[in-house]
Amino acid sequence: MALSDTDLAHSLLSPRAVRERAHRLLAMGIDGDLPNFSVDSGRLVRCSAYVLDTIRRNYPTLDVPFHARWRHFSAGGFDRWATLDRGTAWPTPAAKGRAAFDLAITSVLLDAGAGPAWRYREASSGETFARSEGLAVASFDMFVAGDFSTTPGDRLRADAEGLRTLTAMAVGDAFQVSGDNPLVGLEGRAALLRRLGDVVAGKPDIFGRLDKPRPGGLFDHLAAQAEGGMLPAEAILRALLDHFGPIWPGRITLGGLDLGDTWRHPALVTADATNGLVPFHKLSQWLAYSLIEPLQWAGIGVTGIDALTGLAEYRNGGLFLDAGVLRLKDPSEAAIPQRVDSTLVVEWRALTVALLDDVAGLVRHALGRPPEQFPLAKVLEGGTWAAGRRIAREKRVDGAPPLTVVSDGTVF
Repeated sequence: MALSDTDLAHSLLSPRAVRERAHRLLAMGIDGDLPNFSVDSGRLVRCSAYVLDTIRRNYPTLDVPFHARWRHFSAGGFDRWATLDRGTAWPTPAAKGRAAFDLAITSVLLDAGAGPAWRYREASSGETFARSEGLAVASFDMFVAGDFSTTPGDRLRADAEGLRTLTAMAVGDAFQVSGDNPLVGLEGRAALLRRLGDVVAGKPDIFGRLDKPRPGGLFDHLAAQAEGGMLPAEAILRALLDHFGPIWPGRITLGGLDLGDTWRHPALVTADATNGLVPFHKLSQWLAYSLIEPLQWAGIGVTGIDALTGLAEYRNGGLFLDAGVLRLKDPSEAAIPQRVDSTLVVEWRALTVALLDDVAGLVRHALGRPPEQFPLAKVLEGGTWAAGRRIAREKRVDGAPPLTVVSDGTVF
């Protein structure tokens, strides 16, 4: 029996679909059948060695944490969350879990690429941060200041009402945006958080089980799904895709469902209504990785972490371009800002996801570690993301990625 369009849409809202379709495009790339990129598989071993060298530089003992937003809260060598945690008398582990979810969710949704010019000066330290670290510190400061809360006496939360009334001007002021300090996609970021507030307010059964509606209410929803104190990582992503789907800008819909971070590529051919559709769910997966530790802090173990995929973003993707694993068939495209929905960018992102799996396998083989001991989340952190930034700095003075993507603040 043929699947309905709604069932087909649900099939794309999974890491399995992200991985399967990305590897299909990689196979075509290796055969030379993609329009924008060629794949030099012979350079993958050298690229993996570069990643391994980066891991050893950053983590000589190989005690690598997961790739998650929590790493960026330690920018400048100061662990802001740990300091906040020690100084807060959480009434219960679940209360801490809700607050950690509130912080991670709002911060990740503000984490699309900042652009090369933006900087954030932290008042408490006097240090200046850029890109992901700057966005993390700025959003952390907003959270601690109570900018997302409407609850008297409780700053450390993000209320549905506080998010629904958030303006681009308020985010811009908090992020120190000015004509001389522009932030890419400012309105898109603020709109994303407002839609988050709307979704949370509209689903009290999910987000308000034990408190008034807040993003952190998802902690209680997931905790209730744990069996024997364990929860599959895929359940985290499924909850995010199911319940946060409406926050994403309307792009492609199927069977009445918004497919979020899903785009079209003509080479991905199927015999059903998903023809040409390539899912990534980059911010959702980044968020899923970032919610693992708060669950663990509350005593809930997370299994099957490698079910999640690598992240289709410009540091990981830039690594493969700068290392020569990927090559533009038309080199002049590198000088042209690319639309996020272009076939070229969709192709680049899909190849990135698939190649991250291959690099992870080579890194684990070199380390003699199985996936259970060295999951993809550690390869990303140790790792490909850091190696992408490192090689970009070696090749370009400003450390910018090798391709420029025109985004609205909700994808990269």
